[in-house]
Amino acid sequence: MPHRKAIAASVFVAAAALLVPAATPAMATATASGVGAHRTALQHALDATVAAGVPGAVAEVRDGRGVWRGSSGTADLGSGRAAHARDRFRAGSVTKSFVATAVLQLVAEGKVGIDDDIERQLPGVVPHGEHITVRQLLDHTSGLANYTDVLLKKPDPLRDAQKATYTPRQLIALVDDMENRPAPGTVWEYSNTNYVALGLLVEHVTGQSLGHEIDHRIVQPLRLKGTSFPTTPRLAGAQLHGYEWLDGRGPGTVPTDFTEFSPAAFWAAGTLISTTHDLNTFYRALFDGRLLPPRLMKEMRDMHPMNPERPKRFYGLGLESNGNTCPSDGPVIGHTGEVVGYQTFSFTSADGERQVTLSVNTGLTMPDEAAAAAVKVLSTALCHAE
Repeated sequence: MPHRKAIAASVFVAAAALLVPAATPAMATATASGVGAHRTALQHALDATVAAGVPGAVAEVRDGRGVWRGSSGTADLGSGRAAHARDRFRAGSVTKSFVATAVLQLVAEGKVGIDDDIERQLPGVVPHGEHITVRQLLDHTSGLANYTDVLLKKPDPLRDAQKATYTPRQLIALVDDMENRPAPGTVWEYSNTNYVALGLLVEHVTGQSLGHEIDHRIVQPLRLKGTSFPTTPRLAGAQLHGYEWLDGRGPGTVPTDFTEFSPAAFWAAGTLISTTHDLNTFYRALFDGRLLPPRLMKEMRDMHPMNPERPKRFYGLGLESNGNTCPSDGPVIGHTGEVVGYQTFSFTSADGERQVTLSVNTGLTMPDEAAAAAVKVLSTALCHAE
């Protein structure tokens, strides 16, 4: 068993990726021929993900063969309840696609200018806001530091975040005095601060809470019955419990249950609760043009490289694409979500014909073997047979 201090350090390093799109390995797996064989391959990939070190995994796949829902492993280690494909989970940074859609709807309504500076709507709230546009917040080129990096410097960052009571303005204020930041529009750098500012923008323009606007504009019209923007730590209904191995993995070690988690730590950056069915429904509606006009959908899908450490990975306005998952087919598009206790992947194939949403109930301490197995679920679902 690794030394406890070494494990604690590794958890802290892993936590530095908190709410950053998961860096999925470059893997592609050819799907087996035939509907039955394909579904069997999906289930085998899901089972392999659990066998590699996560308690449970749930998925929904939509393609020319129909809809497949699968599950493997355990939703609740305490009760032993098996995972179910319709279980709810914390979707992490998939939240950003919802927030970006709400902002772009306001752009379509003429209430927000996509290239206006944020200072115009939120005077004095965002550091150097007179030089930062709404677009730069959406595509992570604002130059704002990531407030979660500050939270992660606390002695017990995950448990501290679990009980957080920050307001959105307090989260932004955590990076007020950050120096040597890149000029807006010059560097792509993932920052959860961007989406907290966008959440405040939605509230300022509409006079309603962000949760109300997401519900009114997206959840209700699409009948996403398992999706909510929570205001309390509770995750209600049939659910995946979220776990992290803070003391490492080995004989006698047990994971910490992080299912109950304060929405204050992440808010607009990653607090959404959803299901595999609902996320597939959302992205299908988005890409089919039911939520945004064509000109703004085009803007949303205009992708820019992330950074050299993430080859073939690009980011648009609340959307990311990955050219590693199906190298022969073109980049898949959607979003990843890594938050304490959970990792979620929701992607659509380059041709728009296939979708998958996968969620597992371990986040920051997910083993590399399980991450590779999860990618096999994605590639089995999304890639054409070779």
